Amino acid sequence: MNKPLRRIAIFCGLLMLALMVRTNYLQYVSADGLNTRDENRRIRIERYAHERGDIIVDGKSVTGSVETDGSDFKYKRVWKNGPLWAPVTGYSSQAFDSTQLENLEDGILTGNDDQLFFNRTLSMFTGDKKQGGNVVTTLNGAAQKAAFKGLGEKKGAVVALDPQSGAILALASTPSYDPSVFAGNSDKDAAARQKLLKDKDKPMLNRALRETYPPGSTFKVVTAAAALENGLYDSIDEKTKSPLPWTLPQSTQPLTNEGNIPCENASLREALRWSCNTVFGKMSDDLGNDKMIEQTDKFGFNKEVFTPVRADASIYPKDNRPQNAMAGIGQASNRTTPLQMAMVASAIANDGKLMQPYMVAERQAPNLDVIYTHKKEQLSQPLSGENAQKVQQMMETVVKNGTGTNARINGVTVGGKTGTAQHGLNNSEKPYAWFISYAKTDNGSPVAVAVVVEDGQANRDDISGGGLAAPIARDVMKAVIDSK
Repeated sequence: MNKPLRRIAIFCGLLMLALMVRTNYLQYVSADGLNTRDENRRIRIERYAHERGDIIVDGKSVTGSVETDGSDFKYKRVWKNGPLWAPVTGYSSQAFDSTQLENLEDGILTGNDDQLFFNRTLSMFTGDKKQGGNVVTTLNGAAQKAAFKGLGEKKGAVVALDPQSGAILALASTPSYDPSVFAGNSDKDAAARQKLLKDKDKPMLNRALRETYPPGSTFKVVTAAAALENGLYDSIDEKTKSPLPWTLPQSTQPLTNEGNIPCENASLREALRWSCNTVFGKMSDDLGNDKMIEQTDKFGFNKEVFTPVRADASIYPKDNRPQNAMAGIGQASNRTTPLQMAMVASAIANDGKLMQPYMVAERQAPNLDVIYTHKKEQLSQPLSGENAQKVQQMMETVVKNGTGTNARINGVTVGGKTGTAQHGLNNSEKPYAWFISYAKTDNGSPVAVAVVVEDGQANRDDISGGGLAAPIARDVMKAVIDSK
């Protein structure tokens, strides 16, 4: 072979090699990235070429699919009572992708998940059309409805958990939205979504998982747990070393209590019953910032929680002495999600065992065969069984004859803690009303609840955890108990 031909042959060989490398790179290295690119319309067309599987509550679907007209997307998602279930399901939109369970469980719902490989293969031989599987949630429909009814027109959130398993029984956020209004791919859908995004009340914000609030006096149960776990006090009925007035450390500013309540050297039980700032502020200072952080970490603070939907991290900060004292009563830089405070109540109700919160109980194949069942998992042990039962006694006193009497349920033992959390510069904004609680039956505690209410319409003096939030928690707990 002469020299020019040899050069041409080498050049052609290099071109073939480059083509082979490029082809293999596209097929095996870049495939996932190309499939998930927003510009790849074929993937979205395939996703909506058949009916999605459903999300199930109490054995019934809360979602569905309908055919669309004049679009290359054959089916679109619809919801049955969308605002009620949007905080749980999220949305699935032909134009705007998906969120929450609709996103995380997309493989099951579209039928593309590897767990459904056998079903897909079988349908190729039977000629059956492709179908998505179902996602069975842990939600209790009656509890979810009670949460939304209680919140009404007010901004706020409710989370209810099964303390013994971690199952999420209610997850409400108000105001809410209907995902069906922008599930399609039209200009009308785009306008509806834009209207929701511009709404000053933020209906698409999941306040139960993605909003952090100062927890106010509900946090005092965490401070009490820290005091018992660290041996600061052994008995909940012994007097504490809590003078009145008590001045914040490194300050000339006295910490005040609400009203004329018996807080001087009050026992843990009486201090929680009347929500004494001075007792718990000094307690947090006596323990110190490091021990308070250690205790809050055991309850799940300072890290994100996955349910599997992600919840923002609740924060108990590393801070100076005055700020740590204020954080110990749920103020300063202390911030928490409603889910986190439901986890606190849940761990106390479950004799100190904190279970991993979850909302997917099962996954089903299109033929309803169960292909996944959740196994409960203990997340941590924030406090001993003995100390958890001591805090239970304190919380039950709050409901029996303290600030939480509005949470009483006839024939049921209820423990709770109220909170009225200050916010805004120099407490300039209206406070948040909080309540955390649990109910107990002969078989342990079937439900623990956290409620936060942002009532911008109420008179400032009328905002209290016992007045606004406790009745909502009571109705949610009763709904769970009545459904057993």
